[in-house]
Amino acid sequence: RIVCFLFQIDVSANMTRVALEQVTDFGDFTKGKDLKEFFKQTCSNISSQNCLSDVRLSPDGRHIHVIVRQPKSGLMTHDKYQRPHLMQGQKHVDLVLTGNVPIVDVIYIPQSKPEDGASVLGVIFENGRVEFWKFLECKSGWHLLQTVDLCNSPRAKVISVCLSQNFIIWCEERPPSENSNSMCSNFRFCICKKTIEVNEGGVNLGNVKIALHNNPRYTTISSGDLVYLLPDLRENSSLGVSKVFLAWSPEHDTFKVHSACSCTLMKSSSKESDFKRLLTDCIGLLSTINPPDICGFSPTGSGDLLLLLSTGWVCIMKRDGSLHNIYKLPDNCLSASGTQNSLKIYNEILALTIGRTLFLIDTKCGLELERINLKTEGLLFENTSDSHSPQMLSETGLFVVTQNPKPSPTLSEDSSAFMVEAVFEEACKYYQQRSLSSTQLTVEKLKKGGMFQAPISLAAILRDYLSNQKTKTGEKHSTGQERLMSSLESELRSLVLLEDIKTSMVKASEKDLENYCESLVQQEICRLLSGELEKENLQYLNGIFQLFPAYSWHAMQAVLHLRCNGEGLLSSKAPAELWKIILSPVQATANFAHCNGQQKHTTLPVFELLCHSIFKFQPSWLPRFLELAQQQSGGPSKSSWGFGMKESSESLPLYKRALTVLPCKSTYQHLEVELLLCSERPKAIMQALRILIKQGEWERVTQVAERFCRQSPLLNKDIFSALLCEVSQHRDLDPYLDLLWTLCPEDMTVTSILNIVLKNLPDSTQNSGPFEAHGSQVTIGLLKPLLRKVLQRETKPSQRYADILQSPTVPPLTPPRQPKVLFRDAEQQETKQRTSAGSQVTSQTRLV
Repeated sequence: RIVCFLFQIDVSANMTRVALEQVTDFGDFTKGKDLKEFFKQTCSNISSQNCLSDVRLSPDGRHIHVIVRQPKSGLMTHDKYQRPHLMQGQKHVDLVLTGNVPIVDVIYIPQSKPEDGASVLGVIFENGRVEFWKFLECKSGWHLLQTVDLCNSPRAKVISVCLSQNFIIWCEERPPSENSNSMCSNFRFCICKKTIEVNEGGVNLGNVKIALHNNPRYTTISSGDLVYLLPDLRENSSLGVSKVFLAWSPEHDTFKVHSACSCTLMKSSSKESDFKRLLTDCIGLLSTINPPDICGFSPTGSGDLLLLLSTGWVCIMKRDGSLHNIYKLPDNCLSASGTQNSLKIYNEILALTIGRTLFLIDTKCGLELERINLKTEGLLFENTSDSHSPQMLSETGLFVVTQNPKPSPTLSEDSSAFMVEAVFEEACKYYQQRSLSSTQLTVEKLKKGGMFQAPISLAAILRDYLSNQKTKTGEKHSTGQERLMSSLESELRSLVLLEDIKTSMVKASEKDLENYCESLVQQEICRLLSGELEKENLQYLNGIFQLFPAYSWHAMQAVLHLRCNGEGLLSSKAPAELWKIILSPVQATANFAHCNGQQKHTTLPVFELLCHSIFKFQPSWLPRFLELAQQQSGGPSKSSWGFGMKESSESLPLYKRALTVLPCKSTYQHLEVELLLCSERPKAIMQALRILIKQGEWERVTQVAERFCRQSPLLNKDIFSALLCEVSQHRDLDPYLDLLWTLCPEDMTVTSILNIVLKNLPDSTQNSGPFEAHGSQVTIGLLKPLLRKVLQRETKPSQRYADILQSPTVPPLTPPRQPKVLFRDAEQQETKQRTSAGSQVTSQTRLV
């Protein structure tokens, strides 16, 4: 138990490491030096108009096409021969095009019959001219098949083009008319299509058919049998049409209207061919939505579309119109890495490059499988011969992502002896801390003394396990020993793997050292959090987070099994014992201190360490992590598992402990507000409300007020009084007065309302006249609906005692009357009553 309890981690799931392997060098391509120089200039010169988005690869990965923008428009093609010896003695026919007409794009058109050979390359120029080329290795290069025109008008321009099934589709810009204004010039584009077929005789094109006209500038993207029309973000439209994009079925000529900010379809299928009429039903909705920008996209081939949004979310737009979130990038990742990105899906694995970082994400659960740092920027592509493995084009060549299985741990005899010796060393340390004697324990005393049997037994178990690992014998033990080894199997395996990582780190190269270091950090953090955190272990944990912040962040997600779903909520599958260690009160030995949000150089508790890591790498997760921690602790009212304690440095609420990681600058006040609101405590809610009032975020103020006024009558009264003070001082809350009046507490009277208003009226200036141009004070007209509502409530009879005060519909029976008699007669009558029968006395008593 001494050592095995410290290694409760199973790393069998991490037996594979992902790596990038170079499969092709640019030297294997024709004019490889020019290609390498292009990548070098493109990746280093940000201001250059040439970028990686202008690079195209053939489906088989044998041809690289570079669309050149500067200094002249043109096309460079680099080919890889399957049989290089054919180039000897033959002159290679390159496909190099230069001219004044810009090239829009290149597309590969498959043969109608697969046995007819390689696909045909179509080079589309801006003026509508298309050149069809075919690569013939036996004839040493590219050969022009034919040249055709896509557009009917010689003045038309092709903006974007794609291929969908047997259709070639493009967005065409029509020349503006003489009477058109600037508004109409934004809608001078149209979407056109032609049927296309490749056979032995050449390429056959059908007639032009306009599918949509009077539309803005669109980028056409083919995915399966659908074509997505994404707006060009460079075109600013006053009507807000860039907030939506279209999904078009060329086969059925139906359009659907989508948006990147909602998970529902804005408009179902319609065969309307006029863009303005298509969006007529959506005009009212366009003014209410504010979708994020689309920073990147990629078709999936099955009718879905991958989207990289400016919020950092990677989403997939399904063909039915639903938008599913897959993965959330770290905050500020897009702005810090620039605009260069690419994304592809390979057999349910999403590959995403942002700048010089490659992310591998499982699309089923959104789990980040691997994050690889790249030396240069890369472009992802899909190779038809190996569509299951992510492939990337970078400055030095073509790379493929592979999984290298780690070798099984094989420890030498020296390593085995060291592990057995470490058992006794750990036991000495363990017993010495709990001993009242000043006598120093040594390993020799533990081995020979016989007082402590636990380390001796553990060392024997470890020797037996290591010997079986080396010999791989299936020796059968007794039932008791067999059950013991079975119960300790996972701990022993983790211990051996940990020692294997330490040994491998000593012999590892610089390339593999990073992977080993990350695994070691994860195992150490898991080991420390699986037992009691004493002062020394807590200081060691602080040191790990300080020396390896990025590895600690990844280890924390793995240990807690943190997952972020599509709604931005965090979930954890960590056991309750682990959460109890994390959320324990501030340890006295930790000497925790903070000053104005800045932590001093002291040992931080575990919860503060995790909050620091989240704030550094994913600040938007911090409020959600606080909510998750409060759920694990039993609710927002409990700061830890300690009950009945006064608020002190050792029993701070979780929200106050989370607030300590925020710097004192006003840059992160939005996070402070979120943390205060997540606490659901009245004082914290009022503090957050005052911050929002100070910032003038009145819409958010009313949302918070409406949400928390239902929590308790006292909080409702405090919120309403605070907002009534603001109404008395300025007119910024005028658009929200109807909502505020509904929040008025029931015990508020007209007198109390007027007192609050009069006490908070701003000082009137001496120069203000009776007809002030810009009035900023509250008026009786503004307060009239509130006063009328409260006055009606005051004058209305209370219904609290209505059931008591309400008279019955049938009056009660009148008691029988008796004639008045003299006092003497009354005494005689009373004497007779006393001597009468008991039954008569009872009846008279009931009558009285």
